[in-house]
Amino acid sequence: MKNLFLVLLFSVQVIAQEKFKVSGVVIDADSKEKLAFASLKYTNTDAKIAGTQTDQDGKFNLDLVAGNYTLEINYVGYTVYKVQNIEINAPKDLGQISLKKSDTNLQELTVTAEKSSTELSLDKRVFNVGKDLAGAGGSALDILVNVPAVSVDPDGALKLRGNANVRILIDGKPSGMVSFKGGAGLRQLQASMIEKVEVITNPSARYEAEGQAGIINIILKKDNKQGLNGSFELITGIPTNYGAAANVNFRKKKLNFFLNYSLAYKGNPSQGTQYQEVNTGDKTMITQQVSSGEVFGLDNNIRGGIEYYFSEKNVLTGSYLYSKAGGNRVNYHQYSDFLGSKSNLVSTIKRKQVEVEREPLSEYVVNYKRNFNDKGHELSAQFRFLDHFENSDQVFTQNGVLATGGIDTKNTINQTSINDEFEKQYLWQLDYVKPFKKGIKLETGLRTSLRDMVNDYVVNNVLENGTEVPIPQFDNYFIYDENISAAYGILSKKDKKFSYQLGLRAEKTAVTTELQKNKEINPRNYLNFFPTAHFNYKLNEIHGTQISYSKRIRRPGYNELSPFSTLADSRNFFSGNPNLNPEYSHVFEVGHLATTNNLSLTSSIYYRYTQDFIFNIRSVNAEGFSTSLPENLISEKAFGIDLTSNHTVKKWWKSDFNVNVYRAAYDGSNINAKYKSETVTWFGRHTSRISLTKGWESQVRLNYDAAQKTAQGSREDIFFTDFSLRKSLWQKKGSLNFSVLDVFNSRWARFRSEGPGFFTESDRQFRPRQINLTLSYRLKN
Repeated sequence: MKNLFLVLLFSVQVIAQEKFKVSGVVIDADSKEKLAFASLKYTNTDAKIAGTQTDQDGKFNLDLVAGNYTLEINYVGYTVYKVQNIEINAPKDLGQISLKKSDTNLQELTVTAEKSSTELSLDKRVFNVGKDLAGAGGSALDILVNVPAVSVDPDGALKLRGNANVRILIDGKPSGMVSFKGGAGLRQLQASMIEKVEVITNPSARYEAEGQAGIINIILKKDNKQGLNGSFELITGIPTNYGAAANVNFRKKKLNFFLNYSLAYKGNPSQGTQYQEVNTGDKTMITQQVSSGEVFGLDNNIRGGIEYYFSEKNVLTGSYLYSKAGGNRVNYHQYSDFLGSKSNLVSTIKRKQVEVEREPLSEYVVNYKRNFNDKGHELSAQFRFLDHFENSDQVFTQNGVLATGGIDTKNTINQTSINDEFEKQYLWQLDYVKPFKKGIKLETGLRTSLRDMVNDYVVNNVLENGTEVPIPQFDNYFIYDENISAAYGILSKKDKKFSYQLGLRAEKTAVTTELQKNKEINPRNYLNFFPTAHFNYKLNEIHGTQISYSKRIRRPGYNELSPFSTLADSRNFFSGNPNLNPEYSHVFEVGHLATTNNLSLTSSIYYRYTQDFIFNIRSVNAEGFSTSLPENLISEKAFGIDLTSNHTVKKWWKSDFNVNVYRAAYDGSNINAKYKSETVTWFGRHTSRISLTKGWESQVRLNYDAAQKTAQGSREDIFFTDFSLRKSLWQKKGSLNFSVLDVFNSRWARFRSEGPGFFTESDRQFRPRQINLTLSYRLKN
C-alpha cells in the first residue's frame, strides 16, 4: 500500500517549456475598484487552454507558451470580457482591464471557468464541495472524508493531521449539531447544504483559541444573485437513504431571500465483536462479545434568511436554522463468559436496547457588515442564539442462561432509562479591520459566549410488578455553565515579497459543573493569553513560504466532564471526568506553496507540544466490566510532514493527493508507568477525477490510514475505496450521480488495549458499504 501512494506521489511531473509572463489587473469600469477572484481563460490557436484567477488586489500573473491567444474574463454580475489575437512572444503587461456591470440581472450569464476542487494557500485550504462526486447524496461527514489533512474514523470522529482535538465550526461559529455528539453529529447535516469547507491548521488570533489541531469551518450555501436562482436534489440509496434537498434565493434590488432545505430518511446498520481476558491471579475470565444494531431516522434541516443591502458595501442579514433529527434505534449484544479457557462456558447473556430519540435544534443569527470606501476597511457584528435539546427514552431487556441450561437470575433484568439534555447558547462578536499606508493593517475584535447545558439522567430497574426503581449511581442531574470572553488584536504588513502578522488573543474562561443530587460543585476560572505569529515570503511567482506559531487550548467539553455512563452495553461503560483540566499546546509550522499552470503543491513541517494531554483510559474490574474515562496525561509530542497536491494532468484528468506522516510520543506515566509509547504512522488519500465523453465524469478515491500505537495499546490500519460516476443532463443544468462509498466494505475500526490484569481486542463497523443515486437540477447554468 505504501508503494501505491509513493508511485502516485512521485508521478506528478511538470514539463518545462519556454514561457513568458503575462500580467495585469482587473477593475470595475465605473468605480475603478479592483475585482478579486475574477476568472481568466486563455485559449490559443491549438485549442489549448490555460486559466487563472485574480488575487485579492485584482492582479493576475500567468506563464504562457509563445503563441496567439484569445482572452476571456468572467466575473459574477459583470459582462463577459473577451479579446482576440493577443500575441505572446515576450513578457507582456496588459495593464488595467475594465469590466462593466451586467444589466441583464445575470439571466444570460454563463460561467465557463471551473474552480479547483481544493484551493491551496499557505494558511488555509478551501475544499469546494460541488466538485466532489462521492459526496452527492451523503452527509457532511462524507464531504469531510475528502478534505486534505482531515481523516474521519469509522465511528464519525474527526481528526486533523491525526489529532482528534479539532474545532468544528459552521459558518464560522459553534453549532449545536456537534454539542452532544461531536463530529458524529454532522451525519444529520446533508452535503447538499454545504458550499465549501475551510481547514486552518495554525489559526491566527482572530479565531478562538479552542482546537489544538486547528479549525474545520463548514460554510453553508447562500446565494445573492439577482432574480430567482436555485438547485434541487432527489436521493435514493442502499442501505436505506431517501432524501430531497432545495437551495434557492430570490433577490430583487436591495432585498435578498435565501432558503436551504433538506429531508433525509436513513437506515444505518452496524456490527462488531470484542474479545477480552481478565487475569485476577488465581483465575482467568474470558468474554466473547458479538454486537449488532440498526438505527432508522428522519432528519429535517431548514435554513432561511433575509438580507437587506443598504448598499453593496452595507448589508444586514437575519437567518434562522431549524434542524430536527430523530429516530428509532435497536442494538443487540451477546456476551459469552468463559472461565480458564473457551472450552469452559459459564453463561450466555443476551441484551437488547430499544431507543426512541428526538433532537430539535434552533439557531437565530443577526449579522451586520460594513465595507468602507478604502479597500480592506470593514466592520462586522453578529449575534447568535442557539436553543437545542435531545430527548432519549430507552428500554433494556436482558436474559441470562447458564451453561447448564438454567436461568441466570443475576443477569436476567429489565431496565428503562430517560436521558434529557438541554443547551442554550448566546454569542456576541464584533470585528474591525483598518488598513493603513504601506501595506500595514490593524485588526481587532471582541467576543462573548454564554453557554448553559443540563443533563437529566436516570436508569431504572423494572421489578416483576412493573415498579421502576432508580439505580443510585445512574440517577442525577448534571449542570454545565460556560462563560468565555475574548479580545484580540493583530498587526500585519504586506509588501510584494514579505509579509507578517503578529497577534495576541486574551480569553477569560469561567466553567462550573454541578451534580445536583450529590451537591458536588466544581468551578474553574482562568485567564489565558494566546500569541500568534505568521511570516510569509514570496520567493517568486511560483514559490512561497510561511513560518507560523500559535498557542492553543483544549477545554474539556460537556461530554468529557459529564460523569454519566450509558447502559446500552452493560459490560463497557463510557463516561466523562468532572476533574479534567484543560490542555495547552504550542504549535510550530513551516510551509511551502508552489503553483504553476497545472499544479499546486503545499508541503508543511509541523511540531506540536501538548501539556495535560487528554486521553481515554480503559480499566477493567475483576468481573470483566470496563470503564473508559478521559484522563490528563503528562504530555504529547507530535512531529509531522504534510503534503497536498492538485494536479491537472490533462484537460480531462484532475488528480489530488494528500499524505501526512507523523510521529507522536505519549507520556501517561502519571496514570501508569507502562502508559508511555511512541508511534510513527501516516495516512494518505488520492482522488482522480476524469472527464469522459458526452458529459460523463468518473471519480476514484483511495484512502489509507496506517496502524498506530496509542498510550494504552494500538489501532490497526484502515483502507477503503470510493467510486463515483456522473452524467450531465438537460444542457448541463442537471446531473445524475452514482456513488459507491467503501466499495470493498473494508472500513472497520480495530483496536487493542492493555492494562493491569487485562487485554482487549475489538473491531467494529459503524456503517457498511453505501450506494447512492442522486438526481440534481439547477435553475441556471
